[in-house]
Amino acid sequence: MRILFLAVLRAHTGNAVTAARIRDHLEAVGHTCNLKDALDFESSTELASLICAEKFEAALALHLYRGGRLLQGQRIPFGIIFGGTDINEDTKHGEKKQTMGAVLEEARFAVAFTESMKEMALNIWPHAKGKIYIQNQGISTMPNITFNWNTFLQSAEINQSADNLHIFILICGLRRVKDPLYLVDVFSEWHQEEPNVYMVIVGPEVDPVFTSEVKNRVKRAAGVQLMGEMPREDLHAIVKNCFAVVNSSVSEGMSAAILEAMDLEVPVLARNIPGNAAIVKHEETGLLFSHPQVINTPTPN
Repeated sequence: MRILFLAVLRAHTGNAVTAARIRDHLEAVGHTCNLKDALDFESSTELASLICAEKFEAALALHLYRGGRLLQGQRIPFGIIFGGTDINEDTKHGEKKQTMGAVLEEARFAVAFTESMKEMALNIWPHAKGKIYIQNQGISTMPNITFNWNTFLQSAEINQSADNLHIFILICGLRRVKDPLYLVDVFSEWHQEEPNVYMVIVGPEVDPVFTSEVKNRVKRAAGVQLMGEMPREDLHAIVKNCFAVVNSSVSEGMSAAILEAMDLEVPVLARNIPGNAAIVKHEETGLLFSHPQVINTPTPN
């Protein structure tokens, strides 16, 4: 079957990685899956021309609004995979909520990564009962075996012996929904008490205005460093070497960074939001926090 797959494909982001993984699985079982960036299409009419030209027989969209709205009214069957911000954030906007409801009504099926995400969707669109299925997200990790941890520390301007450091890594694109500034002050205070504690924010510059705000704030925060986007294999190597991975998002579907940290057997500290609480069991598979000050505790011996 020839399948069109729409997703937002910003480089080195969770959605892009998830979409590529789903495409690979579809192709592994014999389908032809063409992955396209939903942001490349200005209208459903433009997409219709592509569907006709490429003779697609079915479609998928990762994100009910960004991808799903383009599939509305197309002449091929389609399914939806909830992304996270579509259910957690876009439903707060009346026009988007109405559009997503119409898309969901037309879709043959929808996939939620967690039970809580399915419940949220059904509370908003009861008519979707019977067509939303739960499929937990799969992940794989491939740390770069040639990655040099000391070189990374130097590039992050951390000039201490790696043996004595406690590096906390926050992996996210620089946009407000990821809220990377939420923990800046508490980690800076902790660093002043214990100079071997650092938080390093790693990820692409998604929102230019917010990126500028983050850069200005980090410049004034001792113990907090900002690094740009990196290849996935290098990120996995960084996670494997760090003390813990932190997540401060306001909204998550199912965080790939958290799942990858778990796969690499690295501790996880995550903000207590539904998407994180669905995969982190407090004090068993990680720690959930509801206030930044909870982070600032003595380093374990």
